Amino acid sequence: MPALETLRSFVNTWECDENDHLNVQFYFAKFEEADRQFRFMTGFSEAQAGPRRVRHVRYQGEMFVGSLVEITSHAAFDGPYMLNIVHVMRDRSTGRITATALDGYAPSDRAIKDIRKRLDNVILEMPADAAPRSFGAAPATLDVKEADLRAANAQLITRATVLPRDCVLDGNADDRFILACLTDGAPHLWESAGMTRPWLDKHDYGRVALEMKLTRGMPIKAGTVLHVLSGITSVSEKTFTFRHHVFESASQRLVAVMDVTAIIMDLEARKAVKLPEEARGELRALIMG
Repeated sequence: MPALETLRSFVNTWECDENDHLNVQFYFAKFEEADRQFRFMTGFSEAQAGPRRVRHVRYQGEMFVGSLVEITSHAAFDGPYMLNIVHVMRDRSTGRITATALDGYAPSDRAIKDIRKRLDNVILEMPADAAPRSFGAAPATLDVKEADLRAANAQLITRATVLPRDCVLDGNADDRFILACLTDGAPHLWESAGMTRPWLDKHDYGRVALEMKLTRGMPIKAGTVLHVLSGITSVSEKTFTFRHHVFESASQRLVAVMDVTAIIMDLEARKAVKLPEEARGELRALIMG
């Protein structure tokens, strides 16, 4: 049986960012809806599998205003997790893959047989396009203290409050809200390495993510005040990686971690460019120790 078609959607103008393509928070929003549809169609739930450990997203192509979005979803048992739920996004007009989301679960040995039986009609092979590339499959540790991060060169990039409109059916903030906080704050991290808005505009460059791995801990309810500490983790010729740490401000509890691989993109050629040597030097100076 083929993968289930779990979403048909559309890229709206208000979902696009300064690079004139679909903002990453709305990639996550569309994957969230595809996942809800997959659960409805199959009866799969976290009551059987335990909470999702990781959502690993790779961006393989841009989606522009007016693009027709199609997502198919299936289960795989040959991926990096005990249970893998794979969502593949395509531009329906061309059929090309534009992004993938890999949701990793670690159900108990007792539960895995029942899950296999329930998902039997939607089990396919793990596609290479969805496999982790920049980061290991293991969830990021959530046992990290703010003071240690600050001592290691992490910097505050944003503060936010979870409002009722940011929550989904279970009353908790969804992935889109987490991504909105991070994408609004991340430019402050880029700016600290000299890749400022005026510099980007001068060269007609944009800030772009290639891959993301989101690890979430306890649910985040409406009214929660959050702040984010972020830092650089590695630098290469064209890419660099960084990690966002989302803290509940009142308790100082780490509730989510996002790993990101990013590039500078030439907005005319729509291709990655080499990081300037000066920027690489400034990024290396910011690497968390």
